[in-house]
Amino acid sequence: MIYRTKGVCSSMIEFEVEDGILTECKFTGGCMGNTQGVAALAKGRPVEEVINTLEGIKCGFRKTSCPDQLAQALKAAQ
Repeated sequence: MIYRTKGVCSSMIEFEVEDGILTECKFTGGCMGNTQGVAALAKGRPVEEVINTLEGIKCGFRKTSCPDQLAQALKAAQ
């Protein structure tokens, strides 16, 4: 799936879910080290766990963040 992010430096998240598990995750743009780290930590985990862990995280003064956008993407895909 492809999710167009809103309000963050990354522009897109590509991800795959199989049997409720996040199997692939790649951010386009954003802080490369941070987005790669988030993707690596989220892969292999249940979607609900990823959502519960990342939803609501903010980036500085923004109301969202790349991790929060991943949670929003997964929620939208359910």
